[in-house]
Amino acid sequence: MQRTNSMLFANFNQDFTCISVGTRKGYSITNCDPFGRVYTMNDGARGIVEMLFCTSLIALVGAADQPSSSPRKLQIVNTKRQSMICELLFPSSILAVKMNRKTLVIVLEAEIYIYDISNMRLQHVIETTPNPEAIVALSPSADNSYLAYPSPVPAPAPIPISPQTPPAQSSSTGAASGDVLLFSTKSLTVSQIIRAHKAPISALALNSTGTLLATASDKGTVIRVWGVPGAEKLYQFRRGTREARIYSLNFNVVGTLLAVSSAHDTVHIFKLGGGRSSGSSSISSRDDHATSPSGSVDSREGAGALEGGYDAFVDDKKKKSGGVSSSLRRRSLHLTKNITSSVGGYLPNTLTEMWEPSRDFAFLKLPTSGARCIVALSGTMPQIMVVSSEGYFYSYSIDLENGGECSLMKQYSLLDSADEASND
Repeated sequence: MQRTNSMLFANFNQDFTCISVGTRKGYSITNCDPFGRVYTMNDGARGIVEMLFCTSLIALVGAADQPSSSPRKLQIVNTKRQSMICELLFPSSILAVKMNRKTLVIVLEAEIYIYDISNMRLQHVIETTPNPEAIVALSPSADNSYLAYPSPVPAPAPIPISPQTPPAQSSSTGAASGDVLLFSTKSLTVSQIIRAHKAPISALALNSTGTLLATASDKGTVIRVWGVPGAEKLYQFRRGTREARIYSLNFNVVGTLLAVSSAHDTVHIFKLGGGRSSGSSSISSRDDHATSPSGSVDSREGAGALEGGYDAFVDDKKKKSGGVSSSLRRRSLHLTKNITSSVGGYLPNTLTEMWEPSRDFAFLKLPTSGARCIVALSGTMPQIMVVSSEGYFYSYSIDLENGGECSLMKQYSLLDSADEASND
C-alpha cells in the first residue's frame, strides 16, 4: 500500500501478526495484538517494507520521489543483528516484493524475478505485459508455493472465434485480459491459466496454505475464489452493484473467511466454510449455491486439457534447453501461448450467468471517507484489522455466528507525533 503523505507504505506480514510501515524518515514494525511498535529505523525514505512472517528478515526498497533513496535497489536486512544480508539492483523501479520461507519475488512493471531466499540465487525471470499496479500474489506456504499474476495472453474462448473476430490480434499486443496465470515457484512452470473475469484483474490473494485464490476485476462487483492448483471455481461473492476499485483481499489463516476493502469505504467479509454441507440457515444455503456442481465441471474439463498440453510442451522444452541462462530467461508470454492452444472445456457463459453470487456475511463502515485501506483477519481473535492510508490501525469485532455489522473496538496511530505533524 503506497501513499503520498508521510506514510509511504504499509502492509501486514504473512500471518497478519505484524504491520510494516515505510515513511519518509525510515521504517517501523508494529505488533497487532497487543498493539505496539517493536522496531524503528530512521535510515532514509522507504517505499516498500516487507517482513518474512515474524522473523527479523526484512526486505527494503527506497522511495521513488526521494533523492537519497533508489526505487531500483532491494536490500535484505536482519534487524536483530543490525546487518545487511544483500543488495540487489534492478533495471527499473521495484513495484512489489513478496516472500515465503523459500521464495523471494521481485515485481517490476514488465518483469517478475524469482529468487531462492536461502542463498539469494536467481531462479527464474518472467516477462509480463505492463503491470504498473504490481498485481501479484504469492502463497505464504513454501510447500505449496504458487505465484498468481494477470495472464499476458487471454485464454481461448469456449466458442470458436471467427476469422473476423480480433482477440487473437489483441493478445499479441499485450491487451489486458481477465485471466490469471498460476505459476509454481517450486517447479518453475506454469500450472494453470484461470479465466477469472471478463474485465482486467485488479486484485489477487492466495490463502496461507496455497490452496485458495481470490480474484477481483476492475469492476470490483464480483469476487471469485478458485481451488489451487486445480483452478475449479469454488465460490462467487457479490461485493456490490456499483463498480469500485478493490484495494485488498485477504483470507483468514484457516481459509474460512475472506475480507475485501474497496474505494466505497465499506469492508466486506465473506464466509467460505460449510459450502458443501447441507444447512437450513440463509448463509449455508448461499454457500451451497456458490459451490454448485457447475464449479466441478469447470475443473474437470479445463484442468484436464491444460495438464496434457502443458506436459508435452515442457518435455519438448527440456529436450531443446541449451543451458541455465536460457532456462532463466524463459518468457512467460511464449509459454502462455503454447498452453492456451491446448486449453478447452470452460464453463459455458449461460451457466455462469445463472450462478448467482452470494452476499457478504459481515461488513463494517470505515470511520473516514476517501482513505485507501488494507484489511486482514486476526488468526487468534474474532477481529478484522484495518490499516488506512491516513496512518491509522483499526480493530473491529466480528460475530462469527451471526455476522452483520462489525463493531469498532480499538484505534491507534501507526505514525509517531513527528510524522503526523509533517502531514498537517
